[in-house]
Amino acid sequence: MGFELSALLVPAIIGGIGAILTGVRVLFEYERGVVFRLGKLTRAKGPGVVFLVPFGVDRLRKMDLRIVALDIAPQDTITKDNVSVRVNAVVYFRVADPTKAVIEIEDYYFATSQLAQTTLRSVIGQSELDELLAERERINEVVRGIIDQGTDPWGIDVTGVEIKDIDLPQEMKRAMAKQAEAERERRAKVINAEGEYQASTKLVAAAEIIEQFPVAMQLRFLQTVTEVAVENNSTTLFPIPIDLFSPFVKESTKASPEARERALKAAAEAMVGSSLPGKSEEAAGLENVARKLLDVGETGSAPAANEKEAVPVESERGSKEED
Repeated sequence: MGFELSALLVPAIIGGIGAILTGVRVLFEYERGVVFRLGKLTRAKGPGVVFLVPFGVDRLRKMDLRIVALDIAPQDTITKDNVSVRVNAVVYFRVADPTKAVIEIEDYYFATSQLAQTTLRSVIGQSELDELLAERERINEVVRGIIDQGTDPWGIDVTGVEIKDIDLPQEMKRAMAKQAEAERERRAKVINAEGEYQASTKLVAAAEIIEQFPVAMQLRFLQTVTEVAVENNSTTLFPIPIDLFSPFVKESTKASPEARERALKAAAEAMVGSSLPGKSEEAAGLENVARKLLDVGETGSAPAANEKEAVPVESERGSKEED
């Protein structure tokens, strides 16, 4: 009798231990378990060890609370300014309330995907192409807010939406390239105009300084002569300032013709140097120029443009090269 009783108790004990083990569940930190007892919702359990009534009394459904990246398929839509575009995006969401995600909706993942597609098309249809290209962050936030509001009754929390690609028609790409090129040309012209304006301002300032200080013009003249002398030139032209002849012009108007001629020759020889050999031609040229300037002082009218003369003076370098 005792042997028969022990034979019955051993299977019962083993079965009880097996049933207890089947009622034990271990949930990770990122998991929660929604428990139904005889078909009725009790509560969400976890993480850690969860004990269930065996033999089908309690049933557990696991829910993952980690953020999920949902890729939205490319959507063909038309912007507010009637431009056809193809846009795709990615949605980041997580289960915030496991009980609602199980009770309120059959498949929260599929429902969130469909809501994201329709919302993306709707927002793009209300935006112009320039806004879509320049204000992408704002559009991302608008789409995220609409999706999050729609999934809140399902216990879903949408953490972010990012538009990945915006494909435009080829003709639109060419038009935008032309527009960008025209904008670059406009900026280049503006920069050139600003440079010319600044250069003109500097020139005006330089002219005012030269007008106030005539010696600055003479220094500039000497600098130019120095630069020309460095080059291999056989002849250098030195313009004669009219101011040098003003004393002779004033005296010659009061003197006799003979004294006038002597004054002109003296001025020419003084400028060229009568004691230097081979300078008679230069002195004669200076005398001719002085005579014309004297005529200008007497008559008050300037000579014609073709009557302006310059006195050629042979530089020492040119003379050496000719020798």
